[in-house]
Amino acid sequence: MKRISTFFVICILQSAICNSEDWPQWRGPASSGVSAARNLTVEWSGSQNIEWKTAIPGRGHSSPVVWGNRIFLTAAVEGAVVPGKVAAPKHKLEGQDFAHPDAMGADRRHNLFVLSIDADTGKILWQKSAYEGPVSDSRHRGGSFASLTPVTDGKTVYAYFGSEGLYAYDFSGKLRWKYAPGNLGTLGVGHGASPVLYQNLVILQCDEDEGNHSFIVGVNKRSGREVWRTPRRVSLSWSTPLLTRAGDRMELIASGNEWVIAYDPATGKELWRSDGLKSNAVATPLAGHGMVYVSAGNPEKRTLALKVGGSGNISETGLAWKYEKGTAYVASNILHDGLLYLIADKGILSCLDARTGEVKYDSGRPPVAGRFSSSPVAFEDKILITSEDGDTVVVKAGPKYEVLRTNSIGEGVFASPAIAGGRIYIRGLQHLYAIRQH
Repeated sequence: MKRISTFFVICILQSAICNSEDWPQWRGPASSGVSAARNLTVEWSGSQNIEWKTAIPGRGHSSPVVWGNRIFLTAAVEGAVVPGKVAAPKHKLEGQDFAHPDAMGADRRHNLFVLSIDADTGKILWQKSAYEGPVSDSRHRGGSFASLTPVTDGKTVYAYFGSEGLYAYDFSGKLRWKYAPGNLGTLGVGHGASPVLYQNLVILQCDEDEGNHSFIVGVNKRSGREVWRTPRRVSLSWSTPLLTRAGDRMELIASGNEWVIAYDPATGKELWRSDGLKSNAVATPLAGHGMVYVSAGNPEKRTLALKVGGSGNISETGLAWKYEKGTAYVASNILHDGLLYLIADKGILSCLDARTGEVKYDSGRPPVAGRFSSSPVAFEDKILITSEDGDTVVVKAGPKYEVLRTNSIGEGVFASPAIAGGRIYIRGLQHLYAIRQH
């Protein structure tokens, strides 16, 4: 029997006909950041090869998701101060009262939007206010209340705003249902884990503060009712869980500080666990070669390669290799053609053999200075990394570091790009850009 790719397995499990040119969730097909697209342009500027650009209201760091000729985005518009409202709830960190110095926004009203955009023209087809009012916690001054990327199955788009709720809209913009996970403490810096789809479920990783009330939950995608909920004693993380196949079963991998845990996505039952990253878990896991790769970049830099398909506590038996350099605080990494590329905060790339952890290079320095919060994407033999200044460095994939060129849209970028329908989509701080060869 011919082996079925993870991409097609996950598309089938989403109960929809998934085109290889779609980008239906955070990091695209199989949450990998890798597109099957070919012959895309690698040259653009603020005016060159920009098919269209569309102004997006407010602030948002969520990435675009694409199904056919539909693009979906979220955005947050900040309003007036709420009279008498305290700036933020109290938080605990390591048992002590904690107030993040960069926390802001909890004392104001906010309007949280879901937008649908025509992929061919950039026209906003509809814009729905999912939530309007005060928020339960602050955000980091460099963050957004619309940082979580939506997910779609081709019929419905599911937009998640953390404590402010999960919202299901059909493609015409009609609200089908909403779900409230409850107040989830974010240490005053905001949420980070985007929703994922499995069969008839929308799955949310709901970690909070010190982990006393953290849980992972499967919500019926047709009704919005909880199907299962599993408590997890894991402190706040910002990592989106990953679906991957392990032999004859699917595993849902949830990264974390204290533990990395695999669940049965149909029931929420724990399958195995391993010692966690002992650092802030922000990067989304990656899977391949019978392993899952989890990373953290602050305060410790660490990548673990863990064997999937186990049971119980695999901390001693399941670790294939580890590497303790080269990772970023925010950006996720990318696995492409057997090589694992780690990105650091300043865009420096390290390249490792994904099977063994052997280092191919560890100091691939981009030609532009800057900070990189956006996660890499790849197609063919090209890896794109985009800085907060809006510079995209095109790196040739392979065991030797080679920069092919650098492009800029002339606008700040925090969101990660999407690749779909022959276009590269980059969300800037003010606009969504569709990049295509003219």
